[in-house]
Amino acid sequence: MATSKTSKKPAPLSQYEAKRDFARTPEPRANVRKGTGRAVRFVVQKHRATRLHYDFRLEADGVLKSWAVPKGPSLDPADKRLAMQVEDHPLDYRDFEGIIPEDNYGAGEVIVWDKGTYRLAEGVDAAVEIAAGKIKFILTGKKLTGMFTLVKMRGRNQTENAWLLIKDKDSGVDLSWRAEDHAESVKSGRTLEDVAKNPRARKWSSNRPASGESKER
Repeated sequence: MATSKTSKKPAPLSQYEAKRDFARTPEPRANVRKGTGRAVRFVVQKHRATRLHYDFRLEADGVLKSWAVPKGPSLDPADKRLAMQVEDHPLDYRDFEGIIPEDNYGAGEVIVWDKGTYRLAEGVDAAVEIAAGKIKFILTGKKLTGMFTLVKMRGRNQTENAWLLIKDKDSGVDLSWRAEDHAESVKSGRTLEDVAKNPRARKWSSNRPASGESKER
């Protein structure tokens, strides 16, 4: 008997699902989708929640493996950025841009700050590399390009989910580049401030499904 590739309660997304009330947030529901042989994707979402940060996400094993990077990516190999691993997100989340309403987990504005594809520089399975605590990959994005490494921090005083995001030495290095100087969404051209002021921003309203702008401009 054939089996479905989508599980009813995907274990990789159980934390994502448990933290959200999908009757009150426009974020996509938890579904695992297996790869189809296409290039694997990445997305970086700038997110103004309790604290401003950048959500760095890599497609792997049917979900988006995710890290919160407080200071955002750097193109300077000497500038190792703290990246806190968070719960896996569904692949549909890669296009989410809008407002997570107050009293919801992660409430605040979200934009698609960068997106594109990536390929492994070492290994053959991204999920296996991540589980081992180190993944080296090459990004082809609109803002981020070249080789990067995510490595889990070790040591007695390190928290379980603390990693470092590091730019490797290649032609993508730019010592003068700063993430904060590139504030616009690659999806809509908007900034977080634009989304906050936009009355049509995708958000929950009056117990109805999410409405507003959902297509790329």
